[in-house]
Amino acid sequence: MAVAVAFGLLNTRHIGAQTPPTVGTPSPSFEVASIKPNRSADLGRRIMFLPGRLNATGITVKFLISMAYGVKEFQVSGGPGWIDSQRYDIDAKQEDSQTEEENKLPPDQMREHNQLMIQALLADRFKLQVSHTTKELPVYALVVAKNGPKLPQAKPGDTYPNGIKGPDGVAHAGMFMMRRGGGELTGQGVPLANLVMMLSQQLGRTVLDQTGLKGNYDIHLKWTPDESQAAMFSGPAGPKPPADTPAPPETSGPSIFTALQEQLGLKLDSTKGPVEIIVIDHVEQPSEN
Repeated sequence: MAVAVAFGLLNTRHIGAQTPPTVGTPSPSFEVASIKPNRSADLGRRIMFLPGRLNATGITVKFLISMAYGVKEFQVSGGPGWIDSQRYDIDAKQEDSQTEEENKLPPDQMREHNQLMIQALLADRFKLQVSHTTKELPVYALVVAKNGPKLPQAKPGDTYPNGIKGPDGVAHAGMFMMRRGGGELTGQGVPLANLVMMLSQQLGRTVLDQTGLKGNYDIHLKWTPDESQAAMFSGPAGPKPPADTPAPPETSGPSIFTALQEQLGLKLDSTKGPVEIIVIDHVEQPSEN
């Protein structure tokens, strides 16, 4: 459904990539980082935060910026074309003393800590500078459905022997993966923020978590993607198929909206709200390792 929206610009300001830390507190950053172009034919991407370490495969700079600032890729504007086409493998590690301090942080502060480290990495290796602006746009509110949530709470200490495996070949809590092209996702021991991020990418619209659900969950969701959804790996502005492209075969699978209610006990309500936009003012190809 097409929606007419009036855009209003607020709080435009020019800043460097890194959010200023609290006075007297050093900004977190990686001690060492390897950044290499990914030329694999596999277009899947994976990113994993382990204590003191970031390991990512096949990610774009645009995706990395979205992670660094806690927004979705469609909220990142401007920049050269390569930020959304060139893929990279990144392996970054922070100092052991920083890791020890990070492990003492509650989940929300740990997420902010990780975002600051990615911002520092982007500023150092990609010379990133951005501006922030806000627009009033249609959004979705994720809420608990009428009959309550159906999300299984993650079990503390679960090793997920049959779960998603990381680059070390070992399954970890915190892994989140979506099948290429969408339609199925799995998360093991992850906060609801991971699901919210995926929904925003799929629907091309900001999703606000208004469930009030805390903690980590084991999530499995299957649905039938439709043409109006923004595919996670091509983004909402991806190329449109030629006019003579045959229509995809009809399926009887549930839409993402129906699947959320039936499988997870959650639903999406359409509303409007302020949406942050990250405008790229300057970015460069990464410096050599």
